Amino acid sequence: MTKAYDALIIGAGHNGLVCAFYLAKAGLKVRIVEARDVVGGAAVTEEFAPGFRNSVASYTVSLLQPKVIADMKLADHGYRVIERPISNFLPQEDGGYLKLGGGLERTQAEFRKFSARDAEVLPQYYDALENVAELLRDLALRVPPNVGEGMRTLLDGARQGRRFAGLSLEQQRDVLDLFTKSARTMLDSWFESEAVKAAFGFDAVVGNYASPDTPGSAYVLLHHVFGEVNGKKGAWGHSVGGMGKITEIMAKVCRDHGVEISLESPVAKVLVDGGKAVGVKLVGGEEIAAARVIANVGPKLLYERMMDAGDLPADFERRIKGFKAGSGTFRMNVALSELPKFTCLPEPGEHHQSGIILAPTLDYMDRAFLDAKRDGWSKEPIVEMLIPSTVDDSLAPERCHVASLFCQQFAPELPGGRDWDDEEEAAADCIIDTVEKHAPGFRASIVGQTRLSPKGLERKFGLVGGDIMHGNMSLDQLWSARPVLGNGGYRGPVKGLYMCGAGTHPGGGVTGAPGHNAAQVILRDRGLFAPRWR
Repeated sequence: MTKAYDALIIGAGHNGLVCAFYLAKAGLKVRIVEARDVVGGAAVTEEFAPGFRNSVASYTVSLLQPKVIADMKLADHGYRVIERPISNFLPQEDGGYLKLGGGLERTQAEFRKFSARDAEVLPQYYDALENVAELLRDLALRVPPNVGEGMRTLLDGARQGRRFAGLSLEQQRDVLDLFTKSARTMLDSWFESEAVKAAFGFDAVVGNYASPDTPGSAYVLLHHVFGEVNGKKGAWGHSVGGMGKITEIMAKVCRDHGVEISLESPVAKVLVDGGKAVGVKLVGGEEIAAARVIANVGPKLLYERMMDAGDLPADFERRIKGFKAGSGTFRMNVALSELPKFTCLPEPGEHHQSGIILAPTLDYMDRAFLDAKRDGWSKEPIVEMLIPSTVDDSLAPERCHVASLFCQQFAPELPGGRDWDDEEEAAADCIIDTVEKHAPGFRASIVGQTRLSPKGLERKFGLVGGDIMHGNMSLDQLWSARPVLGNGGYRGPVKGLYMCGAGTHPGGGVTGAPGHNAAQVILRDRGLFAPRWR
């Protein structure tokens, strides 16, 4: 083996970089091994056509923890986020449109075009959502109580449960609704307009291979609203330079603290000796020794492809086989010679700087999922378009633009033995046709494109089933049960093995929270600081 390290991290995605920073800052000798030739995992920026650059997978900012931003001093190194002037823009099938965001009064004025009642109840809905979102913010940087650790489990659970116990009965009912109900059931209890329900319900299917009618989908909606940008809660924005700028800065900060980052170093196997993880073996044959191995890859990839079954407890192995992964996501970037001209709002405006949602109703979203289950992918998919070049001219040549197309629903595995490599082009054409219906001339404006089916996302980024969350965000795979009950505290089932990716609490998105929390557990286990309850 090569020289030993205090900590070896598999994967240089943002959570791996965050974890490495905290460990190195505490004095540990840390090395990261990354399969690709660039840091960042799914948060990377690449040139995909001459002069056109864009975020490849992850594409927008909100959930990155303010504590991580401050601790790593990202702003000192060029981190900058431009807020959206409005949150979302939804063209409607009847030729109208709805704008969401830009302040309560503006949103209420928009809602009145569809329902005076919905405009009236909006403040109460926002308050209900914010109360629960604040609970999530409080839990995001806390290590979940790990079942099976006796008194520590009880004390951790009691401490984290105090916030919930302090909520009013009405607020506790809101928590129950958002964690267990379908997005449609929850939204039906608040609103009457289908356009309004779609505006909020879209978040319930982001990275979620499910219908808005699926129980638990309301939580996915909630997961996407507990972030903030520049101190504004619930806001979303664009990272200047793309998402890759964030991880590029993180990597620099890590190197400044002595972290070694090895690119083009894919891991073949986690080495286990005497029931303890002792290092990794790379695909090229090199073996690297480490006192602890920290995986910033999804649970399915780690336990089913990087470890021998004999090194895992039998029950754990069985449960990981049942761990659900696959987000139904198809991701495209397109280079454009001009801005899209939407039939309902053709002139350039703030709607081009927002999230453009092509999914006018919850019924539309439900049909997209049902079609994908039956046929493999929807012929009328859910499409969110962002055009970051409207606020960041470094991404495209003058008077040209780049657009991110984040698309649902596309089956992680096609039925009937079909292969995504054979159908990726047809699916991409269907996505472009969907945009064309709302913005005639869009297809003609495309001068370059990239496309990543679920299989392509797995091949490029190691996202099993194309799952951008490293595993479904369902109630049975959250908090202390993410990824498996009894291993929800960032420790693996093998001594010396830890997890720091989105397959742990609090889940997917560019948050940095799993990396932060895993580092705290590792440092606690090493005796560098004691938990508060002691």
